[in-house]
Amino acid sequence: MSSISPRSLPLAPKAPPGRRHLPLAGEARAVDRAHRPVLAVWETTLRCDLACRHCGSRAGRERPDELSTEESLDLVRQMAALGVMEVTLIGGEAYLRPDWLDIIGAIRAAGMECTMTTGGRGMTPERARGAFAAGIRSVSVSIDGGEAAHDQLRGVGGSYRSAIEALANLRAAGIPITTNTQINRLSMTDLPSVLETIIDAGVCGWQVMLTVAMGRAADHPEILLQPYELLDLFPLLARLKQRGSEAGVTMWPGNNIGYFGPYESLLRAEFPRGHMSHCGAGCTTLGIEADGAIKGCPSLQTVPWTGGNIRDASLQDIWERAAPLRYMRDWTPDDLWGYCRGCYYAQDCRAGCTWTGFSLFGKAGNNPLCHHRALEMDKAGLRERLVRVAPAPGVPFDHAQFEIIVEETRHDPLAALSQLPPSRQ
Repeated sequence: MSSISPRSLPLAPKAPPGRRHLPLAGEARAVDRAHRPVLAVWETTLRCDLACRHCGSRAGRERPDELSTEESLDLVRQMAALGVMEVTLIGGEAYLRPDWLDIIGAIRAAGMECTMTTGGRGMTPERARGAFAAGIRSVSVSIDGGEAAHDQLRGVGGSYRSAIEALANLRAAGIPITTNTQINRLSMTDLPSVLETIIDAGVCGWQVMLTVAMGRAADHPEILLQPYELLDLFPLLARLKQRGSEAGVTMWPGNNIGYFGPYESLLRAEFPRGHMSHCGAGCTTLGIEADGAIKGCPSLQTVPWTGGNIRDASLQDIWERAAPLRYMRDWTPDDLWGYCRGCYYAQDCRAGCTWTGFSLFGKAGNNPLCHHRALEMDKAGLRERLVRVAPAPGVPFDHAQFEIIVEETRHDPLAALSQLPPSRQ
């Protein structure tokens, strides 16, 4: 497996001021009122006590204009009024906000569930007890491989041990614990040992997702999985899913673990449909940046996916009337391009995770990190390889530019190409 150089990370960049005064449509349509966010994922601060090499937001410094406590509590009220059922707090590192427990308490008082995702470096017993008293429902701690891989990815020595201690501290405080793992070339071979570690720690759920070529991860393309490596990953995930089920740990595939391959029904057995649906950005999910920027998904780039700022308009108006949040509501097959446009699953999948595809190409609608696609390419004697052709600028939520190279894996290229639909050649 590839590794990255041991050089120190650069200082975290300073985020620009929040995007403001963005245009909204004159009125909401029936389709906009019909969709309501079930889950809101809220970056309460960009400040962080880790320096993760795969961090898409390049977290470290707080944003220059993060919401005040009063503004945050008003946003909680607006989320509840809009119909949000669960709010997940993220960062940066959410516990670095002095008022993080007040925010948790307000979310619970408004009738919504409150969960949290953390790197765990500073999740002390005192913080864990405070979160429990405030009403947190569960906390997910990031475990990205074994100790060596995790510490290398997280950029701080000892971060793996801190994460394991965080799990213990949270569990001792009475909080249900889950974990999440980024899958890349450093962590993939460690996945079986990660599962055994979290089984021993008493974890009840494990979310896995591919590392996406955004932010610092775009600076290290050598650690990102290539599309053809999914051929090895998915059988491994299937085995781990079964092992987890036996031990009482539910593996929960993230939105970019896909799609529609032979293990789909196994990996997504707990999903309502039993398989992947399309991206839920602006349909069932809501993303919030610490300065009040509103997006359809928390992972999407600030530009061009911010629909408005809570300081300029109500959350309901932004949700219903902002063009970036309407992307999936207004989706048509014409939004697809490349291989995805001719795929059998195009209508249901819609190129899968919008964030993953956009981070590669600066354009949604084509996603080579797909198991079904890799299998079909392999049957045709071909594989796809991603090559970075332009670096990321180096600001929070940025991305590089990649292109797809199609390579032969067998001798007869004409026979291979003849097995692909004309729209894919």
